[in-house]
Order: sequence, then C-alpha cells, then structure tokens
Amino acid sequence: GTGSNILSALQDLFWVLKSKVEKQLQIISVLQWVLTFLIMGIACTFILMYILCTDCWAIAALYLAWLVFDWNTPKKGGRRSQWVRNWAIWRYFRDYFPIRLVKTHNLLTTRNYIFGYHPHGIMGLGAFCNFSTEATGVSQKFPGIRPYLATLAGNFRMPILRDYLMSGGICPVNRDSIDYILSKNGSGNAIVIVVGGAAESLNCTPGKNSVTLKNRKGFVKLALRHGADLVPVYSFGENEVYKQVIFEEGSWGRWVQKKFQKHIGFAPCIFHGRGLFSSNTWGLLPYSKPITTVVGEPLTIPKIDNPSQKDVDFYHSMYVDSLIKLFDKYKSRFGLPETEVLEVN
Repeated sequence: GTGSNILSALQDLFWVLKSKVEKQLQIISVLQWVLTFLIMGIACTFILMYILCTDCWAIAALYLAWLVFDWNTPKKGGRRSQWVRNWAIWRYFRDYFPIRLVKTHNLLTTRNYIFGYHPHGIMGLGAFCNFSTEATGVSQKFPGIRPYLATLAGNFRMPILRDYLMSGGICPVNRDSIDYILSKNGSGNAIVIVVGGAAESLNCTPGKNSVTLKNRKGFVKLALRHGADLVPVYSFGENEVYKQVIFEEGSWGRWVQKKFQKHIGFAPCIFHGRGLFSSNTWGLLPYSKPITTVVGEPLTIPKIDNPSQKDVDFYHSMYVDSLIKLFDKYKSRFGLPETEVLEVN
C-alpha cells in the first residue's frame, strides 16, 4: 500500500511539473510574438547598421545586397515555409489563450478568396495564429487552400522581419501583392484582410463587438476585379485579450492617433495586458482569454474588370449582411448573450 501511494504521489508530481513547464512555454511563445510585433523590425534595422560599423561588416553588406535582389518577393506571393508554419512554438501559442478555428463551409480549390477578418483587436492574434501558422489546422480544415495574411507593407521594408513574416505566408496589404496572388498564382488562394485596420484597433476594448466596415469597400472592388469570392470571418474574443485607453473623438489623444494612422499607416494604442510573472500585474502579455475564429459561408462574386460604384455597393451590402448573420448565429455559442448586437461603423 505504501509503495502504491508513493507511486501515485510521484505521478501527481510529474503531471504538476509538466503542467507548469507547458504554461511557461506558452508564455514564452506569446512573448516572443509580442516582441516581434512591437520591436523586431526596428531592432533588426539598428543591429544591421551596427554590424556595418564592425569587423563583421561583410555579413551585413551581403545581406543588404540580397535584400536589394529580393526586394519584390513580398509582392509576388512571398516565400512561405511549411517548416516555420509547423513550429511547435505555435502550438504553445495557440494553447495559451486558447485559439480555435471553426469551419462552417467547404471552400473550392478552383476558386480564389478574400477573407474579411473582424475585428482587428490590438495585434490580430487570432488572424496570425489561424492563418500564418498550422497550429489550428487550417490546411487540414481547408485542404488545397493557401492562406495569405495581409499586413502593413512597411513591415516588409524592415530587414530580417520581412523574411520572418514571409515564412509564415504573410504578404503586404497593397494592390500589387493582392493582384499578383489572385491573378498569377493559380487558384486556391485566400487573402486574409483585416478590413478594419488601424482605425478599428482604436476602438477595441473588452466587452465591445464593433467593426469598422461601412466605408471600407476597397476589398470588395478587388474581389470583383478578380472574381474572388468573399468570405466573412469573425473572431470571438479578439477584443478581450488587451485593455486599452479609448480617447474620445475630438480629444487630443485621438487627434495624435489619427495623424499617425494617416502618415505612417498604424495608430499608436495605449494598452496593457498581464505581467510576465503574474496575471494580477500589468504588462505586455495578452490575457489568456479564448479566441474562436469562425470562417463563414463564401459569397460568390462575379468577375468584373471595371466594376461600377453601384456594383461595389451592392456586393458590399451583401457582405455586411452576411457578416452580421454569422455573428448572430454563433454569438451565443461563444459566451455572448442573445441580445448582443454587432455594431457596424
């Protein structure tokens, strides 16, 4: 009996230690992505400049020569790596929240798609995990579909960061890149565009479900020009992982944010999550709240080389209706009351 009790105690200790190790690995995996998002581009730029001033300048010079040669690769579908997309670190990243991907309809490999991802949140954590890694099984759920998460083109001017982003299948959110993928890269491509962008990130806060969409019609025009089907995607919980200071319209804080957004492409947000060692302190780590990304039913879009404003408005209204229906259908399944309404701005 004593031996059995000792064995049982050792097993319990093993599972406790394993659980603690896994939690620490989850924290590390999320921390590295947060630091990548916030400082990797600037840090790599300064490091490269520093190396140019040392005895190892030849290494930096070779990389810069390669950068010039490789400059247009992000605009031509990038250079994804299935090895990077399948790193174990992304599974720890997924389990920290956790993040789930829900499929509602099959997607034909003979078509191309534009996924409209909502809401932006602070960092678009659900968009990254679901479509730039294989942690939630996007390739198994949508066989034959190649997702490309579109992000700020300025990120691809940053050394090292650009290569890191491309390895996950991330591309610039500009017309050249999207035109290439949807017209010169065969079929079965899915461009994931976080439609609300920086403007939407300024209003994200826990408990609020709102999207910036009424005047965002460029993605619909692109879909019409290429005959790419539109797919609404809503991520329940994306706004819950960070707390943000919201500046009212007309305030000096909102004025500064809009100036940054206009001239640089992103809006500086004042936000916080939890601390590195305790969930009761403030820090840069997001709160471990579940994020569930639901991929809705595709809207069949005709190919119109020069769509009129009337065409764009018509399919845009269809898309908005489809997004609202998706939200209403799944909101109660993921913790929201039946009375919750999606606010479309």
